[in-house]
Amino acid sequence: MSVNTFGRVLRYTTWGESHGPGLGAVVDGCPPGLPLREKDIQPFMDARKPGQSKYTTQRKEADAVRILSGVFENAEGEQVTTGTPIHLMIENTDQRSKDYSEIAQSYRPGHADYTYDAKYGIRDYRGGGRSSARETAARVAAGAVARLIIPEVTITAYVCELGGDRIDHDAIDYDQIGQNPFFCPDSWAAKRWEELVEKARKDGSSLGAVVECVAEGVPAGWGAPVYGKLDADLASAMMSINATKGVEIGDGFEAARLTGEQNADAMRPSNDGKPIFASNHAGGTAGGISTGQPVVCRVAFKPTSSILKPVETITADGQATEIRTKGRHDPCVGIRGTPVVEAMMALVLADHKMLHRAQCG
Repeated sequence: MSVNTFGRVLRYTTWGESHGPGLGAVVDGCPPGLPLREKDIQPFMDARKPGQSKYTTQRKEADAVRILSGVFENAEGEQVTTGTPIHLMIENTDQRSKDYSEIAQSYRPGHADYTYDAKYGIRDYRGGGRSSARETAARVAAGAVARLIIPEVTITAYVCELGGDRIDHDAIDYDQIGQNPFFCPDSWAAKRWEELVEKARKDGSSLGAVVECVAEGVPAGWGAPVYGKLDADLASAMMSINATKGVEIGDGFEAARLTGEQNADAMRPSNDGKPIFASNHAGGTAGGISTGQPVVCRVAFKPTSSILKPVETITADGQATEIRTKGRHDPCVGIRGTPVVEAMMALVLADHKMLHRAQCG
């Protein structure tokens, strides 16, 4: 049985394909009485939508969200959530399925073409169907609903590495994130990346990227021991994003290169009895439970599999061939993965807030 639902108390299910009539999400478990209008969701969709610069796919989609259920006017005439399932729909309006006719009988190496065929015996070759990055539009819409549940939390994601070129973390300026097409908080790195991505695009190739996400305002206590760990659910959520190949919480793999005293997030007392931490190597979690520090994770996106450069592969009947993928594709899928990472962070944190409230009040 395929699994298309994520979450425990706050659950969302995505549906639809890249080149079908539309796609969307059903969000279940959202508390009633939260103000929610389509225009509240749209800014997050606009951050992810394609065709906004020459460094992303030129597919033109408005990504306009329609709320089909789960909201109604309260006594003051304000549209609010009712506590019933919220159905969010996004129409596909700029499909060019003919671009994929050449891969109908051949598998793109690195993509899910072969594995979908191996599992189901049938696949939607038009853009990859459910395996397309287009599926993430539904996640961003669902994430906008989740943010309503955690108003105390501020979530900021940005690209911290592209094509092997890293930002200077000492130069991070959040105000720069919206000032360039790369969601980059380092203006000098953004300038370098223009040349990197443009070269990959002209060469018919692609690049990978790493997205860092920071959630500030998460109180201590969210998460649960052993099988309900906050960081484990974050890792699962981030790994579920198409093209993701790795996730780090806090220092991640770098923590394995430190000594115990270096890695320890030393604590000192404060006036309110809560600890003051000297560092945040753990990324805001300990034992799977939030510490009250910023929750930090990094997500590694592989280079886009659909490229114009010929790659050796096989046909569906096992014959050797080469494949070049025509059409409109992101030269670096990690760029537009940034709003998706924010959405998944919001969905996990909102779910854990509600789980915490259910047990601990």
